[in-house]
Amino acid sequence: MPPAPPAPIAAPIPAPQFADDRALPRGQTRRVLVIEDEPQFAHILYDLAHELGYRCLIAHGAADGFSLATQFLPDAILLDMRLPDSPGLGVLQRLKDDPHTRHIPVHVVSAQDSAEAAMHMGAIGYALKPTSRDQLNAVFRKFEDKLTQKVKAVLLVEDDALQRESVVKLIADDDVVITAVESGEEALALLQSRVFDCMITDLKLPDMQGSELLKRMANEEIVSFPPVIVYTGRNLTRDEEAELLRYSRSIIIKGARSPERLLDEVTLFLHKVEADLSSERQTMLKTARGRDRVFEGRRILLVDDDVRNIFALTSALEQRGATVEIGRNGREALDKLDQVADIDLVLMDVMMPEMDGLEATRRLRQDPRFAKLPVIAVTAKAMKDDQEQCLAAGANDYLAKPVDLDRLFSLLRVWMPKMERL
Repeated sequence: MPPAPPAPIAAPIPAPQFADDRALPRGQTRRVLVIEDEPQFAHILYDLAHELGYRCLIAHGAADGFSLATQFLPDAILLDMRLPDSPGLGVLQRLKDDPHTRHIPVHVVSAQDSAEAAMHMGAIGYALKPTSRDQLNAVFRKFEDKLTQKVKAVLLVEDDALQRESVVKLIADDDVVITAVESGEEALALLQSRVFDCMITDLKLPDMQGSELLKRMANEEIVSFPPVIVYTGRNLTRDEEAELLRYSRSIIIKGARSPERLLDEVTLFLHKVEADLSSERQTMLKTARGRDRVFEGRRILLVDDDVRNIFALTSALEQRGATVEIGRNGREALDKLDQVADIDLVLMDVMMPEMDGLEATRRLRQDPRFAKLPVIAVTAKAMKDDQEQCLAAGANDYLAKPVDLDRLFSLLRVWMPKMERL
């Protein structure tokens, strides 16, 4: 029997441009990880963390930020969106996909406004640069609230007694208090006086539709708008789905495998440590993540002039359950958008003949039909000016060649509509 190959040696994590606290023993002091590519602003956050009694770790890129998070398991993370090697949303997705880091509260501080996507993925807050000292202090207060909170409060809005009982049994825990009500008016009354860490609601309620409840929550005086999980037996149209996702963090259609998915979402928004859950619940969470339902039934437009790229990416995407439409240049991409309904996302190569990806993206953004269509630009190299050109043209995100499939799938999970029919 041949000897086992030696284990690969992990690449060393690059040192920041100034000394941080990674070499200090952990002790009882809380640690915050700052993932920020501007050394000057990173130092401002580092100094503020020290003033407020935190030890601080610094990473200037996405890869070293994720490596530091998994190695040191900080108590909280401050994350920039525009990093030199990979988008910040990709880092956030990886953190929330990893059972060892998904409970860590992440607050974004960035010049790029991707607040809606980040909050859907479990960020606790989003601050746009330039930020004031008061705003940064408020970020750390939010961390402190999360880290000192002993009991999490969940509001369950469900008129069916059996469904209500099954959800309570699924998510109840020593540190979770569930308040269950049957109607939208009861929910609104509670939200006017109490703060909830998460809310689960059905769409069919005796006094109003769940969509009306969410709109009233947005427009009426309530103490705090919690992360909302829509848990419903109704099949939704794309328009209904898009409308609900303006107010809710995720939509789960009730079915045979939906309890695992609901448990997964609740533990994410409550920032529960997965290792502290029962073995039965940990098994349920593994089952939920073993499927990639987000790709099933989705239609992706792949725009590339390289036959090898088209073949490789089409194969990878179709294996995940997606349907792939092809455009070989920007002009074909625009034609395809006119011809094919229900395209969920565009993967747009930048360098192409006839019409490049930047021009095609600019043109599709001029069409009101495609104002919110997710576009991921695929660039030849991850240079910062290339990234800025892609975002300026209207792309939501970017990916460097050669395409890393894990990063591609991570970005697709970020930008595809977050609804799963289980």
